[in-house]
Amino acid sequence: MPESTTPPLPDDPAGRVEVILEAVAAALGLDEPVTVTETDDEIRGVIGGEEVGLLIGKHGQTIDAVQLLCHQAAQRVMDPDSRKRVVVDAADYRERRNESLRRQGDVAAEEAIASGRPIELEPMSSAERRVVHEHLRDRTEIETYSEGDEPNRFLVVAPLVSG
Repeated sequence: MPESTTPPLPDDPAGRVEVILEAVAAALGLDEPVTVTETDDEIRGVIGGEEVGLLIGKHGQTIDAVQLLCHQAAQRVMDPDSRKRVVVDAADYRERRNESLRRQGDVAAEEAIASGRPIELEPMSSAERRVVHEHLRDRTEIETYSEGDEPNRFLVVAPLVSG
């Protein structure tokens, strides 16, 4: 059996994320810098550069899978009382996607109010649904909730009936 070229994972969560992202970038043939930062509530790994489409994948599926892998590796060595979110990004994909989701939520809210009917958004991950829920939570004329089963769970924006 060939010897692994991937270094062993360090004992610190951020170090694990960095090693995994460097290995993924190398496996995809990306000669891009990897940056990992850590705050009190989040570990953020970013692969720089513009040629990261392969890493992002169709509808973000590949970067979501890499993020899940990094999350699981980091959680294995985290203190259970101080768990952190792990976010993996490339070419500002996460912020661009979140902005798109917020716009979709605004359009759905306006349509629900105008039509008086619930509006269903496309199926999306729990993290993406959370972005829309949080964005619309202060709108008093609508409510949001999720329906369906994974992987086809979707968000509904419904007008509140005043009475």
